Order: sequence, then structure tokens, then C-alpha cells
Amino acid sequence: MKKTTGMDRSITSKWRPATQAVRGGTWRSEHGETSEVLFLSSGYTYDSAQIVADRFAGEAEGMTYSRLQNPTVAMLEERIALMEGAEACRAQATGMAAMTTALLCQLSAGDHIVGARAAFGSCRWLLDSLLPRFGIETSVVDSADNAAWEAAIQPNTKVFFFETPANPTLDVVDLEHVCGIAKAHGITTVVDNAFATSALQRPMDYGADVVAYSATKLMDGQGRVLAGAVCGSQQWIDEVLLPFQRNTGPNLSPFNAWVVLKGLETLDMRARRQSENAVELGRAIEARVPKMLHPGLPSHPRHDIATRQMAATGPIFAFDVGDRATAFAVLDALELVDISNNIGDSRSLMCHPASTTHAGMTQEARDEMGVTEGLLRINVGLEDVEDVKEDLDQALARAGL
Repeated sequence: MKKTTGMDRSITSKWRPATQAVRGGTWRSEHGETSEVLFLSSGYTYDSAQIVADRFAGEAEGMTYSRLQNPTVAMLEERIALMEGAEACRAQATGMAAMTTALLCQLSAGDHIVGARAAFGSCRWLLDSLLPRFGIETSVVDSADNAAWEAAIQPNTKVFFFETPANPTLDVVDLEHVCGIAKAHGITTVVDNAFATSALQRPMDYGADVVAYSATKLMDGQGRVLAGAVCGSQQWIDEVLLPFQRNTGPNLSPFNAWVVLKGLETLDMRARRQSENAVELGRAIEARVPKMLHPGLPSHPRHDIATRQMAATGPIFAFDVGDRATAFAVLDALELVDISNNIGDSRSLMCHPASTTHAGMTQEARDEMGVTEGLLRINVGLEDVEDVKEDLDQALARAGL
């Protein structure tokens, strides 16, 4: 591969996904290094005043300041965009920086947004608390009710915002249907794809306009750094998102970008193996628990949609054991699986959403979302699945299940 091949879309767009994840976006310096270079620099120098003037005017390519561009971050952005099937991507400091940027960059006082009621706690906080402070009207709907999306549209509706599968209840949105409604009404669709990533699901293939990520999750996949990303058309990124990012500064550090680049090299293998493990574990314990929420199992009400729009249903699922005391008893009995509120990790992790990721929400909001006191969410890792099965088996038994 030549030094600039990884940045040449006329070549890289023809590569298959696993190849794009390893080589897409790679740019090599004059030294011809194998691994992407980590550029730790806050600023840049120029050979003449005219060169810097042309760059700031947008009339010449090149770096100006690391809040706007950095070579390592640019490689990550190109790789994520390529894998997503997007024209462009801008990396963000965290997943929530990505979600906030993707919404605030395009919404103003007097606008209206429709969001899915099932969402990560901080994403619901954006809808319930932050956006209304700025005069932005919000509505939440049952994402599984296709008719509810169109019914919620108002003359000032600008955005549909949802996650699929959703955190932590694993609600599944019919991407083709909901994105089709949005396009018919001139509404921008923003999809949080963190539970799947492009390795398992590409929302733009079903009509989504913008795809946002917590790259902290499966993209890194090893619990090392925080990162986020927003993908869209080149025009939308340049004209809508970039002015907001340039002036508010939620940019990603070069080191974190480099770590995520390394994580993407193994994303395809990890995501698929962890998905396989999650289905096997779900099958093993389904009869033991009062309620299973797993899109990879036929018992899920939207199993058919999930398997139609996803290459695999992901490493994360949830199940309800009845009440908080039983949920805590299961967690405390774990010997191999860690109690942790992270997801997408190569290690198996489990948490109690009502007291962690969704603890900041009102009881009314948790009830509306289905985040019950007995709900447990598990991220199934890369361990031998038989060991994870045995650990869940003994933990459930010790909790009386």
C-alpha cells in the first residue's frame, strides 16, 4: 500500500469492510511507518504568511490548529466514515459530546425534536432537560410503534433522534420505516449506533442522515479511552456541524484517536464473536429469568427486524429478575463477570441500570422506559462462553433463580 492509499476513496471504497477497518484512513509520513503515527501537537507552523492565510480562508488544504484538525484524528475520521458508508466524519471527545454536538449544531429555539423514549440516561437528559432550556420543544415516542413517529410530527419538527438497539432495554427501531417517514417530511434523522457500530449495522444504508457514536464502546472495545464520532454528508458536516465544533471545542485528543484506530483493526472479529457469545448465553439463561430482552432471540418482539437490519445482534442484552434485591444478589454473586457500567468491552460486564446509567432520571421516566428495579444489563465479552455461562448459572442459583 502506498503512503496515501488509505485516504484515497476511489480505492478504499472498493475494499471490503474488514479491510477498511484495518487500512482505511491510513496516511504515512515520509518515514513510511507501518502503524499510524501519533501526532502530539497543539498547533502548526507555516513557510509563509500567505500559506496560513489561504488555509484559514479554506482555499488551501493543511492543518491550522488541533482544535480543528490533527493528522492522527483525521485518519480516524476517514476510517470511521469509510466503514460507515458516509462522506465525512468528525471525531468528538466522548460519546455524549457526539450526541450533544449532533443535536445542538442543527437545532434552534422554536424547533421541535422527536426522540425515542428508550435511550441512554444522558441522551434522555438532553431531550428532557437540556434542549428545553434553549426553547427547543421535545417529544418522546415508543420507538417500536411505527405510527407514533409520524403522529408526533409538528410543523416545526427538525430532527428524529433514536438509538437501536436501545440502552438498556434493547428496543429496536425499524430503520427503513422511520427514516423513510423523516425523509418524506424533510426531517433529519440522527441515529445513535453505539450498540452495533458499522460492523453490525449501517443506518445510512436504510436512509439515516446522521450517525453518532460513543467510540468508547465497541470501537475501542477494551475499556481504554473515551471518544465519540458524528458521520454525515460532506455538506452537512462542513456547513452544519463544523461551525459548532470549531467554536465550542468538543474535539478528540490525538492519543485517544490513535487508540481507537488500533481498536477498529479488530472490531469486525470482536463484534461478531461477542454477538455469537451473547446469543448463546441468552439462550442458556432465558428459562431461568422472569423476563429476557435480547434482540437475537426469537422471544424479542422485534427479533425479525433486528436480524433483517443487523449482521449480528451485538454483545449486549438485558434481563429482569424481579426486584432490586434479587438483581443486587446476582451481581454480588458473580465471580468472573465484572460489575461495571461500561459496554462494548472485550470483558464480560454487568450492571444494574436503575442505580447506575439511569440513576439520574426520575422514577416516572424510568418506568416509562421500562428500566425496572429488577433489570440487569450484560455486555458479553470474548472469554470462553462456557466460563461465562457457568458464572451466570451459579450467580442466578445463589440469588434464588
